[in-house]
Amino acid sequence: MSTIFNNRDPVYLQVVRYFKEQIATGKLKAGQEIPSRREIAGMLSINPNTAQKAYKEMEEQQLIFTERNVPSKVTTDTAILNRVREELIMEAVDSFIQSIKPIQVPVEELVQIIHEKYSQTE
Repeated sequence: MSTIFNNRDPVYLQVVRYFKEQIATGKLKAGQEIPSRREIAGMLSINPNTAQKAYKEMEEQQLIFTERNVPSKVTTDTAILNRVREELIMEAVDSFIQSIKPIQVPVEELVQIIHEKYSQTE
């Protein structure tokens, strides 16, 4: 498990995003145990308090749940799991649109370019 942190966003939010990506891609499954806060801090070389803050945020978003004396697990709520995937897609699309719009490329041309590039990466 490794991730590269940027200097723009708080580290705990980047940890949350990392988990969302793992969930959206199926690398983390519904109900699967996740590393403890201390373990994730060691794996990602982050402060344990930062890991705690990330887990608290994920619990508030209902991505994970923690029961007394049992490791935290990924939610089994399919609506939340589907929302995570949709959220990541929309974030990427919004970012792309913001960066491409000033160039004023016609939508049809963009769709064609995206289709070609996406096909090349498979």
